[in-house]
Amino acid sequence: MEPPRSAQSPSRVDQRAPQEAEYRIEDLAHHSGATVRTIRAYQDRGLLPKPERRGRSNVYGSAHLTRLSQIADLLERGYTLASIKELLEAWDAGRGLGGLLGLVAEVQGPWSDEEAGRITREELVERFGGAADTTTIAEAVALGVLELVPDREGEFVVPSPQELSVAVELHSAGVPMAAISEQLRELRIQVENMAARFLEFTTEHVFARYLGGRPPTDADAVEAAELVRRLRPLAQQTVDAELARAMRTLSARHLRHHLTSDAALPMSRKTRPVALPARTIQAVQRLVGEEATSEFITVATERELSTRTLDALAAREHPARDFGQSD
Repeated sequence: MEPPRSAQSPSRVDQRAPQEAEYRIEDLAHHSGATVRTIRAYQDRGLLPKPERRGRSNVYGSAHLTRLSQIADLLERGYTLASIKELLEAWDAGRGLGGLLGLVAEVQGPWSDEEAGRITREELVERFGGAADTTTIAEAVALGVLELVPDREGEFVVPSPQELSVAVELHSAGVPMAAISEQLRELRIQVENMAARFLEFTTEHVFARYLGGRPPTDADAVEAAELVRRLRPLAQQTVDAELARAMRTLSARHLRHHLTSDAALPMSRKTRPVALPARTIQAVQRLVGEEATSEFITVATERELSTRTLDALAAREHPARDFGQSD
């Protein structure tokens, strides 16, 4: 005789699988932070699996909540809905999404050990000796040197305290604020060009095998993220070394130029410009490049003068040998 239901062992009741969470679309919107309209739009685009139909109601589960969280995360990372759909389809096919998200996090992570700081409007005015007026601060915000703090008027985030310190030192040395802003704009364009060239170089020679037009496998993404960690400091190290070399070379040349310019010479030694034929200038530019043209002409002239001086000294010491005369 079968025992009554109330007398059955409680262990059999405990072994039953826990019931999966179920949501109506309004509940799903509440738990996910998305709107009902957004959820329906994701369904229409194929980003979200269709719900289970029960009578007149649509029932959603924990898988839908997880998928909404994944979509929100990818949107925050800058992906479009079309690219998100491709990534999620690859994940559904078993290719893995964890490694790819790790790669994205590695690339979008900080590329410097510098930590952001905060500063008030009063502190800015003090550091710039009163020159940080409303227009200057608005310009700094537009350039990203400062960032507004929501609900905290007169307080700013400083993404790079080092960059702000450079501006302070330049201004204290006499550089106008407008000139500092303009220099930063020009420098940023040049630095972004260098970054683009480094990315193209590493993509071609290092990451091409991971970027074959389809999302990489989970293992490939993990390996690529490790490469990003290894290669990340190389760009800055290369730029630092080349900038130091260029500054050493150009600053010495610049100083030599100004020390030997007409302004530094007495009236008896001042020079006047000499016009060279255009074809001569063009020939030198083709030979050494436009930037080195002036220095090349200067060095060539000095070499010619030195040679003539040596010839004159030799002729003075041995006049009988000059012009091919014999002893």
